[in-house]
Amino acid sequence: MILTTCPDCLAEIEIYEDVMVGEIVECSDCGLELEVEKVEGNQVEMQRLSIEKEDWGE
Repeated sequence: MILTTCPDCLAEIEIYEDVMVGEIVECSDCGLELEVEKVEGNQVEMQRLSIEKEDWGE
């Protein structure tokens, strides 16, 4: 397991070692969704998941 820190609540997040770029990881403490940006050995870079809202022509 790889340990990283949630940027929102600073809780530890456990990530499986076979995680792939583009996967979505959720913080179990605050529920923040993070997208895996880069994986190098035991280092994982993540970014907050930005959800695009639908534009229904309004």
